[in-house]
Amino acid sequence: MEWDGDLVRQRWLAGIGLGGEGRESGLLETLNNAHEIRQLDLPVPTMLPAVLRQVLLPVVCDALGVPRSRKEWAQRFGQGGFSCEEKEKLADYLGPRYGDRFRLFSERPFAQVAGLSALSGETKTSALLVPSAASGNNVPLFSALSEADHLDLTPAQAVLWLLHAHCWDTAAIKTGAVGDGQAKNGKTTGNPTGPLGQLGVVIPTGRTLYETLLLNTPILYDGLGPVDRPQWAWDERPTSSGAKSPAGPEWSTRPASGLLDLLTFQSRRIRLIPTETEQGPRVRQVVVCGGDRLTATPDQELHTAWNHTAKPKAGQPARRPRRHTSGRTAWQGLNALLALSVPVEGDGPYTSLLLRQISDLHAEKYLSAGFALGVETCGLEYGNQSAVVENAIADTLPLPVAALLADNDWLRTPVLECVEQADRVARALDGLQSDLRRACGGDPLPRDKGERPSLLLLHAVDDKMRRLLAGLRTIGDDDELLERAQEAWEITLHRAARRQADMLLAAVPPRAVIGRTEKVNGKEIVFRSGKATGAFHARLGEILTRVSEVAAVRGGTA
Repeated sequence: MEWDGDLVRQRWLAGIGLGGEGRESGLLETLNNAHEIRQLDLPVPTMLPAVLRQVLLPVVCDALGVPRSRKEWAQRFGQGGFSCEEKEKLADYLGPRYGDRFRLFSERPFAQVAGLSALSGETKTSALLVPSAASGNNVPLFSALSEADHLDLTPAQAVLWLLHAHCWDTAAIKTGAVGDGQAKNGKTTGNPTGPLGQLGVVIPTGRTLYETLLLNTPILYDGLGPVDRPQWAWDERPTSSGAKSPAGPEWSTRPASGLLDLLTFQSRRIRLIPTETEQGPRVRQVVVCGGDRLTATPDQELHTAWNHTAKPKAGQPARRPRRHTSGRTAWQGLNALLALSVPVEGDGPYTSLLLRQISDLHAEKYLSAGFALGVETCGLEYGNQSAVVENAIADTLPLPVAALLADNDWLRTPVLECVEQADRVARALDGLQSDLRRACGGDPLPRDKGERPSLLLLHAVDDKMRRLLAGLRTIGDDDELLERAQEAWEITLHRAARRQADMLLAAVPPRAVIGRTEKVNGKEIVFRSGKATGAFHARLGEILTRVSEVAAVRGGTA
């Protein structure tokens, strides 16, 4: 079928079926068959929140309404898929009501501004939408394209990167658009990143796309607000005078008017320019300008954990979105994901709204402890005033629902203990490395340089931690099984730590046995390999209390 830009019926969303087969469908078919799709199959992990927020969730929430109680949410979740009545509502919503607004190339193109023009009259290559392609200041080291090359995007690819740009686009200088009062000398300055660029995104996932949609749907006891509209129905939002808002672009710095507005927030003004080729329409040129600016990340933001500050500075909020750290796996951040309440004293993390909601649903028996809950985390790291993308962060994690019970530490405390043990053992290994370097006559490695044994250790036990978390989802309330799981984890961690320690010792020269004396904080301290090794093993014994020294030695030589 020739692509005419109809996102409702033409195929552009790829997914993986329950049997592992690939499938591609339009928006309506994807929703109708969400119970048969395990997950979306997207080019990059950061595209999942873009597709969920910019299209799937707002369509479902606006067409069917949001659940107004936990019981209503559970009733929908228990269906396993959209009912016949709900499918009719979705078909009406994506047909007679708004179907013409889900066309990529039309008089009112989806998520774009018809006729958008730069003050200079110029257009840019479509690589501007793709962070991994060279464009302007954003020049990835190993990009196969230069800015002079054409990047031909199929319409299916173009709509995905269009949604991605609205969520993740870089900050700073943007092309000035005709009609934008903030444009000066052909450009606008001070543009923030896309809304998700300021978050460490956390997405709960289920066994099917339908479950994932419900897990990402908030329960709003008062329903959607009267002025809350998605971007494709922005002209229906009444202004303060009672008149309807214009459908054309209006540049403003403002808070989100509600859930739908937040999910579909248009942080950029974009126009895709199609070119006819022998292979069909391709997007080769685009216009990307600054859009609306979100005044602050609202408390009703669904997809981020928070950092709580007990005594914020004047003019600063008490809560700020928590961003992911490059080089750390998702399970190393479980202390934030499982922090179900605001710290009573001092600063600390606070988990996402959706994970708190899942905790409440489990507490009221609407979601079983054995449910196969997953979490996907992603984020971008920006550099040079957030004008370029330096790194992408993404991870997936099985998460025991029982660990999310706010009033029950039975499972959460052991899970966090396992994470803390890994962190402490990793630090002990780095300490051993520093002591051995001193014993050899060298200096400890600077914090930001060199290869550290802690990273090798955490990589070695990574798959074991994921298996542990997956197993804890079905452990029930068996104390003996939980204790055995913790013992197995300590043995695994001890073996991996000894292996790394042995490699460190094998690399030191013989003079490390004699060592040297060095002044540290005004005191003379003798550093020798034997002393460093003994201190390391003593530290292991303090951390891994369930593993006896004899059993640990036997396990390490097995």
